Amino acid sequence: MQLALIDWILIVLYFGFSVTIALVFAKSSGKSLGEFFLGGRRLPWYLAGVSMVATTFAADTPLAVTELVYKNGISGNWLWWNMLIGGMLTTFFFARLWRRAEVLTEVEFITLRYGGAAATVLRYFKAIYLGGIMNILVIGWVNLALVSILQAFFGLDQSTAIWYTGAAMIITAVYSSIGGFMSVAVTDFFQFVIAMGGCIVLAFLVLNSEQVGGVSGLQEKLGPDHPAWNFLPSTAAGGATTLGITLSAFVAFFGFQWWASWYPGAEPGGGGYVAQRIMSARSERDAVIATLFFQVAHYCLRPWPWIIVALCALVLYPDLPPGEEKLGYVMAMRDFLPDGLRGLLLVAFLAAYMSTISTQLNWGASYLVNDFVKPVWNVQDFDGSVGQKTLVLAGRVATIALMLAGFGLTWTISSISEVWSFMIECGAGLGLVLILRWFWWRINVWSEISATVAPFVFFAISRFVLPDDHFLASFPNSYFFTIGGTTVTWLVVTFLTKPETMDVLSRFHGRVRPGGLWGPVQSSSGQAAPPSRTLPLFAAWLLAIGMTYLILFATGKLIFGDTTLGLGLLAGGIACAVGLILVIRGFRLFDEA
Repeated sequence: MQLALIDWILIVLYFGFSVTIALVFAKSSGKSLGEFFLGGRRLPWYLAGVSMVATTFAADTPLAVTELVYKNGISGNWLWWNMLIGGMLTTFFFARLWRRAEVLTEVEFITLRYGGAAATVLRYFKAIYLGGIMNILVIGWVNLALVSILQAFFGLDQSTAIWYTGAAMIITAVYSSIGGFMSVAVTDFFQFVIAMGGCIVLAFLVLNSEQVGGVSGLQEKLGPDHPAWNFLPSTAAGGATTLGITLSAFVAFFGFQWWASWYPGAEPGGGGYVAQRIMSARSERDAVIATLFFQVAHYCLRPWPWIIVALCALVLYPDLPPGEEKLGYVMAMRDFLPDGLRGLLLVAFLAAYMSTISTQLNWGASYLVNDFVKPVWNVQDFDGSVGQKTLVLAGRVATIALMLAGFGLTWTISSISEVWSFMIECGAGLGLVLILRWFWWRINVWSEISATVAPFVFFAISRFVLPDDHFLASFPNSYFFTIGGTTVTWLVVTFLTKPETMDVLSRFHGRVRPGGLWGPVQSSSGQAAPPSRTLPLFAAWLLAIGMTYLILFATGKLIFGDTTLGLGLLAGGIACAVGLILVIRGFRLFDEA
């Protein structure tokens, strides 16, 4: 397929705009690591919040949702809808604490919370593992998604599509390395508006096309009783699913994944690039509001344009071969967009791609430089002063190095689902330690080390030791096995090893004031327990979850013509929102403490 002149003009203007923003922030980003990786901790809540949403909207996201709906119907989205529970936990219990910790990265937190050589080694390891290895895997799968889009959209061979993806990656690395985090956050804002607007336009055009015939036509062609419409798992007699995720998979996602598994962008207790944006906020209040905005926008604003196109793809392209279901979205772009809008949608996907890649590059470089280069080498500038400018230069070099490594992986990676499965199961059970290390003084560095290593052991047993037909050898049973084994392991290790020293625990508690089970530390150091807000925080957490899910489902029901149920769900969502506002104001939950 050939692009018209107007399409090329839109693409060139977009690239030029992104680089221009980087040049605006080039000078300020070079002053220190805090400027380069956190924007000087001065982001207002709306910029930090939109940046979170934009980062989680990658080029692969609409394709992944299309594949989920094509295979499992709307209920397939519980694979990621479940993460709202953990996301709201981060909002009300952790966002303020991350901002208060005054660390530059999530990994630096390790040597604030723990002490001794083991903590230092764990910090080095996680800097390389998360900032390097896992980060490169994410970059590789995001690249693979853009490659798939270019192949289906233009009919390119894989090698040519990879080289075009590399060109987009170079532009992203240039503006990320020049302008630092501020250029990433500001471009995220515009990239999200472009990407979301383009997806809404595509959903409208495809749904109202002659081939689909609007909502009524879609329901008629797909069938009003088709199991793809189900929002929850649909089971037939005997428990077999007709279409949709199994009940056991739903239990794994909704009951366990949100608190048990480490996963990029949905880390239990916050972390990764979400924590980066929390720490970049100008105040604790901005950090909390930004995270709340992110959860609502992420789950309420984004999904339905993608789901609409995915349902239409079931009608338009009913015979897509296994493994190619995700391309239904790209085929809809190819077949239903006129000149100009075709370029707009391509820009939208480039925006989604670049917002994610720019974050991965900047965030990953922050780990490599702040948590490995800086503590290992006594870096000084050429004039003998503390080496902030040299470290910023190292950050720019690390950004380019990650770009090259991610591009190299793109040539070898073949399956996004395999990378996803590896991340979910090899982080199973770690999440509870990441939560409890804030609130329970007895968690020590060996708790986190054992919880980091154990999932790999139990995952390997389930996949490579047990027979293929063993009931623990496949998801979700393998997942439950890994969570259980990891949890028992770190609990045993915790009670067999000594707690952190009182000096380390007092330093952490005095700075962060986390609440929870810190009685021995408070008694030893004479620190007063912070005012308890546990009950109102739990109430706010539950109300926010209810509000978001109800509005999410109400939107879907109203779009598809179930007005009575849709309005009822919307009323419930509004009631939860009112209750949330009353709790926040009545207990002053967003006030600095």
